[in-house]
Amino acid sequence: MFRLFTRLNIRTALPTTKPLLTSAMSTTTKSPLSQPVKIACIQLPSGKDKTSNLLLAREKVLEAAQNKADIVVLPECFNSPYGCEWFNKYAEPIPPYSKRDAGIVDEQEYPSFSAMRKMAIDAKVYLVAGSIPERSKNPPKKARENHMGKEYLYNTSLTFSPQGSLIGVHRKIHLFDIDIPGKIKFTESEVLSPGHTLTLINLPPYGSIGVQICYDIRFPELSAIYARKGAFAVVVPGAFNLTTGPLHWELLARGRANDNQVYFAMCSPARSAEGVEGYKAWGESIIVDPMGRVLEKADGGKEGIVYAELKPEEIENARAGIPVTMQRRWDVYPDISAKVESGDGLDLLE
Repeated sequence: MFRLFTRLNIRTALPTTKPLLTSAMSTTTKSPLSQPVKIACIQLPSGKDKTSNLLLAREKVLEAAQNKADIVVLPECFNSPYGCEWFNKYAEPIPPYSKRDAGIVDEQEYPSFSAMRKMAIDAKVYLVAGSIPERSKNPPKKARENHMGKEYLYNTSLTFSPQGSLIGVHRKIHLFDIDIPGKIKFTESEVLSPGHTLTLINLPPYGSIGVQICYDIRFPELSAIYARKGAFAVVVPGAFNLTTGPLHWELLARGRANDNQVYFAMCSPARSAEGVEGYKAWGESIIVDPMGRVLEKADGGKEGIVYAELKPEEIENARAGIPVTMQRRWDVYPDISAKVESGDGLDLLE
């Protein structure tokens, strides 16, 4: 019989020729998605007028709901231009639980939060609200005395229930610091602080999703942990550019979906017009199935909405036909998900 390990220490694990199984989640072909669900990724532009950005997002979320979407995804930095020079100007706080619970969220103080919450309520959908620049006094790691009183900026994704409850908070873990000579240089860490928690959000009655933001997808450990902890999909608001987009956007979406046998939904901003200054997003928002097949993809960088129905049997068929969930060799390498905690991220705001 297989031996069951909830936590694997590779120094003390007994030698064996059979795989050591770490959890029911990682050793079953059963789908973590309980019933079909329709998802929509909204590809829209964001300009310098925050109010206009929020109004356009609302219009498109309601349109997706009219087309029977159950889960709606917005792009990275949908309420502001994307760029280090803009993050501080457009950043706003997220209300703590005490204010949210008491229903005293001031729309002037929390304009984006208020708008997103209302979108979810009026559309009656689960809203993975892309990301916004967040201003917070919570340090990027566990609080220390010398951090108290300082302000930090994060690239943060909020998820709302159809009733308008905030049910998930993900702060971008891996900041976009790259330098490709002659092509693009971008250093988010000059302005932003990194998140430090993995975000797994329950969406009753469907199951759980994992959330990443853009550059997070380049680190395969995150996707593997989400899948092994029971996510049926990984949702990625992201703004790849005209250099990295054609090289890696679809490649990463299909590769991560195939490796982990879950759905992937990547939602990009629309591409700004020729001659418009600033960061140019690649676009091509995409939804991929557990076998790595592209279900739907946006028309280049154009504004629009892509839809797909996610089906439990597609996850089960992928895992039964190519049963890597049953074949991992924890006697040869460790299960990276065994000692990693994940949650909905709401404690980050308190």
